[in-house]
Amino acid sequence: MRAFFDSWLPSAPTANRREQFRASVGALCGILLTTVLSHLLLQSTHATIFMVAPIAASAVLLFALPASPLAQPWSVIGGNVVSGLVGVACVRWFGASLPPPLLAGLACGGAIAAMFVLRCLHPPGGAVALTTVIGGPAVQVAGFEFVLMTVLADSVLLVLTAITYNNLTGRVYPHAQQNAHTNPHATSDAVPTVRLGFKPEDLDAVLRQHNQVLDISRDDLESLFMQTEQRAYQRRFGIIHCADIMSRDVVSAEFGTGLDEAWRQMRAHRVACLPVLNRARRVIGIVTQTDFLEHGGLDDYSGIRRRLRRFLRKSGVSHTEKAEVVGQIMRQHPASARVDTAIVDLVPLMADAGFHHIPIVDHEQRFVGIVTQSDLLAALYESRFAEAAA
Repeated sequence: MRAFFDSWLPSAPTANRREQFRASVGALCGILLTTVLSHLLLQSTHATIFMVAPIAASAVLLFALPASPLAQPWSVIGGNVVSGLVGVACVRWFGASLPPPLLAGLACGGAIAAMFVLRCLHPPGGAVALTTVIGGPAVQVAGFEFVLMTVLADSVLLVLTAITYNNLTGRVYPHAQQNAHTNPHATSDAVPTVRLGFKPEDLDAVLRQHNQVLDISRDDLESLFMQTEQRAYQRRFGIIHCADIMSRDVVSAEFGTGLDEAWRQMRAHRVACLPVLNRARRVIGIVTQTDFLEHGGLDDYSGIRRRLRRFLRKSGVSHTEKAEVVGQIMRQHPASARVDTAIVDLVPLMADAGFHHIPIVDHEQRFVGIVTQSDLLAALYESRFAEAAA
């Protein structure tokens, strides 16, 4: 008997208790603030209704599934308002000639069709359309005013609350669609990680074949597949951590290190970058040979030696627009990894994003080493060689 009931239940949620608590508190705050602010905003108008029930359904999506395409600002605001307008139009045009059940179905079906066309599919929109049909005389008399005042105000206020709350609690919202496989070199080649394994075209073909609306964005779905492939690689070849392959005796610089000194260090040690550390040995930036070339105006190779010498030479004055120290040309907040990060997690950063050096930090965010593309290549080759030997 239990197996029968289990077959009807959805799979257990993958979100942990903390995320469930975060979503629940968010919905509480969202509905509370929306109700209070909507009442204050609409009390000076002729609106007799300042809150509609479908907004609670919108809150579930906004706070529990903020990455869903159905929960983005245009989906919420556009979906609720467009559905309400369709519902009111159905009541005005067909209310006297159609029985209530058929009118309700027409309003909901028309709302879904309109949301598909306008790319603002939002499930609570169907409830808004139904509300315009069965909401009673107050809703039907208000008509378009009900939608353009109450529904619009509630939707906008709830979205603004969701933007604030989700970002404060670590959830990026709105969820921007990103192309994770844009070539950093601005060429038509696919990035290295998609030249093997499944390709974006494969995913697109499967989605077309599936032919259903998914409650997850395409870029998130692709990212999950990529992470699954990485996890499978770890299980197959074992987990190698950054601490196992990183260079530990690393030449570094401080914010105030002179450009001439930094350049000499890079040349003397034959390295292409210097991590920039503060006094607590935390990474605050990274400076590479490319930074020297870009800031020194060395893209034009004519007279490069003369220009580089002038760029590295100290000006001798206290105030100058010329860069004098590393901190003025470094790239701030570089991508970093922890000592216990699996090296396969560095593959997308180095292969796709184009990073050549990843600073490694400990659990207190203090710099302890660096992993280069050469280190990663050697480690991956060694793991494949060991498997072949076995």
